[in-house]
Amino acid sequence: MPDALTRTIDRITDTVGAAARALSLLLVAVVAADVALRYFFNYSNTALRELEWHAFAALFLLGGAYALRHDDHVRVDVLYQRFSPRTRALINVLGCLLFLFPGCWLVIKTSIPFVKFSWAMHEVSPDPGGLPARWLAKALIPAGFGLLALQGVSFLLANLRVLAGRGPSGAGR
Repeated sequence: MPDALTRTIDRITDTVGAAARALSLLLVAVVAADVALRYFFNYSNTALRELEWHAFAALFLLGGAYALRHDDHVRVDVLYQRFSPRTRALINVLGCLLFLFPGCWLVIKTSIPFVKFSWAMHEVSPDPGGLPARWLAKALIPAGFGLLALQGVSFLLANLRVLAGRGPSGAGR
């Protein structure tokens, strides 16, 4: 069962990661358009600028789980890379239990009222010409951290298999 669960979670993460990759291309296009409009045509557009930061936020919130899945997240590797696979797996398990899951839970718990309030008032940009549906961007906060926690379950299971002597030595890779 854990192997099937891990594969399912990893598949979900890879699907969301593919969407985040596409979003990164959209972000590059939007920023390029904004820069070209400002510098060549002396034209500024509030919605375009807001779309930049909405896309940037979505990219990072949705890409966090993907980074964990492919071991592309930030870590201090000075000592970690020198440890045995079992020691690294133990560090990863402790990191999940002590930092990843509590951190995700804290962000989700504190952001849900924030999102509910935004949704209830149908929050839009306060700037003239800004984007509608600001609540949608805010809803990505608990969604992104939920995806990160879900991928953390897969990461935890893979590292527990290494500790049990039943998994590849590169859990998390």
